[in-house]
Amino acid sequence: MDKRELHNITLGKFKSFFPEASSVGLGDDFYILDAQLTDNHSPLQHPCRFDGFLILYCCKGHIRLNINLNEYELKENMMFVNSPGNIIKVNELVDTDQKDMRYLVVAMSKDFLSSLALDANKMFNDWLSLINDPFMSLDEENSKLLGDHLKLISTVVDSSLTHKKDVVRTLMSSLLYVITGMWAARSLKEEEKEITSSRSRMIFEQFMKLVNEYHTRYRNVGFYADKLCLTPKYLSKLVKNASGRSAPDWIDAYVILEAKNLLKHSNISIKEIVYRLNFPNQSVFYKFFKARTNMTPSEYRNS
Repeated sequence: MDKRELHNITLGKFKSFFPEASSVGLGDDFYILDAQLTDNHSPLQHPCRFDGFLILYCCKGHIRLNINLNEYELKENMMFVNSPGNIIKVNELVDTDQKDMRYLVVAMSKDFLSSLALDANKMFNDWLSLINDPFMSLDEENSKLLGDHLKLISTVVDSSLTHKKDVVRTLMSSLLYVITGMWAARSLKEEEKEITSSRSRMIFEQFMKLVNEYHTRYRNVGFYADKLCLTPKYLSKLVKNASGRSAPDWIDAYVILEAKNLLKHSNISIKEIVYRLNFPNQSVFYKFFKARTNMTPSEYRNS
């Protein structure tokens, strides 16, 4: 397979990249790794779309990551939270002494995540903040809090408790509340926007799930409004209230991201991309892409 091709990576496959890592887990649906990231992990040096939820905490080291075409730095005492569907690439291992590079990784499948006892409405604003800026430096108190949680969870996973799966789910629910609480505290310090109505948050969450699922086939707000039993005008209002961006902006952003990754990280023809993204012809796709990027698809691919 071409190295530029975008790979879809399961959590089980991701785990296999670290055969020497210390790990505990419940099959491939949930596990915790204590690992080193080295130049030998070549699969991560090419774009990968992960189908699960990852929490990556840097104990020691310094790497540069590309998340959905945006570059970030992950340094000591920083945490990165990856949502399912993100496209990840390790750009560079900054530290030359790789023996001093250590990372804790918590991995969950979407099914495992959905089985946790979480109040989506209560967590929604904090979750949005986390998705928009998935990197955070932890102070000593929060680093200890994270470490204590992971140590307890690892101990339970490694035990012979009869109901340990249920215990692990409860502890992971607690950990996710702790993590989103960290993001919430940061948001308050940065004077984040005022909280939107609970209905707007709920509808926006449902809308984003639909866009993630259908953006390669449907770009009309009316389709998503019908799915949610709303008028297009009312849906647009709720989305704008919840996120500050219009519904068409969100749809177009997903389509543009998909197009950029296909152009940059695959060798398939533009004609095939037009077909995959359900545009009527290349001319319409060219106009759509250039209006939002100021470049033609060919110019972007060759840039």
